[in-house]
Amino acid sequence: MAGGTLELRMAPARPPAWRAPRVLRGLLRAPLVAKIAGANAVIALAAGGVTLVAHGTHPGAAWMLTTGLGALLVSVLVNLVLVHLALRPLGALERTAERVWRGDLGARVPSSPLADRDMARVGRTINLLLDSLNDDRARMGRLAAQVISAQDGERSRIARELHDSTAQTLAGLMFQLSAAARDAEPAQRERLDGLKDMAAAALEEVRTLSHTVYPRVLDDLGLVAALEWLARRARERGVLDVSVKAEGVGGDVPHAAASVLYGVAQEALRNAERHSDAAAVEIELRGGPGTMTIEVADDGCGFEVAEAEKRRPGMGLFTMRERVALVEGRLTVDSALGAGTRVVATVPLGST
Repeated sequence: MAGGTLELRMAPARPPAWRAPRVLRGLLRAPLVAKIAGANAVIALAAGGVTLVAHGTHPGAAWMLTTGLGALLVSVLVNLVLVHLALRPLGALERTAERVWRGDLGARVPSSPLADRDMARVGRTINLLLDSLNDDRARMGRLAAQVISAQDGERSRIARELHDSTAQTLAGLMFQLSAAARDAEPAQRERLDGLKDMAAAALEEVRTLSHTVYPRVLDDLGLVAALEWLARRARERGVLDVSVKAEGVGGDVPHAAASVLYGVAQEALRNAERHSDAAAVEIELRGGPGTMTIEVADDGCGFEVAEAEKRRPGMGLFTMRERVALVEGRLTVDSALGAGTRVVATVPLGST
């Protein structure tokens, strides 16, 4: 800008990026074996053409051409065999990666006598990474068990304080109000009876809250009894007809696994009661080889799982998934509009 004049300069336009023709792109994407075979074929044809041009009239041209083409053909075959053998370890790497992607963290790249030094080093590096990943998952599993145990311990302490302290105080207040109402005048007696009813309602809410924070029956009688208590409470509220099926399930469920499975059942039952307009819910607990599975199915209106997980209004599904993942379990939610909802959680007993 000089002398009050504004000068604008346009940046030079960049030339458009070069794009290879479609045929060339297809050739470049061809497998390595096909590229080598094609290149050798081109060399063979070129050599044959040169031989014909240079010695086409020579008496031994046919023999020279045949010999040259035969040598080139043998060279092509040898190259293809060598490339095929050299690339076989890559197939083992691909199969190992696919097994890991499917959840088999015990998969390892096998050693191959066909692998060269660089390929063998890549396989050893991948195995080291998988070993480190397994160690990290084991540490996370132990940490998850400690976190769940600490959370349950704190919830148990709060529930015990609510049940043994706050609830007892409210119960004593009710007795005092009843005694005062017997000796009071009729006008005051009515007010005292109203206060006693309020204290009784608060006592019931505190007891319900103490069981909601942490079901002491889970520690005292085990997972099956806790699920039956949960179903009985739902039936008492008169909203859902909840049934529990737990055939062949023993009482030796580890605490972390029992806590996670109970939490899944509690959250699934809460969602069915609030959002599904269901009339009946079935809770099934079954054991497997080293695992325990709980299935909660309702006959409600259902929902779109993907949309619900995107919105996450109450974080219920997200909380269930994260809590099950902490103990290296699996959670699946199957639902569709008008087809009800089925929540299945499977946790390993050994890792917990």
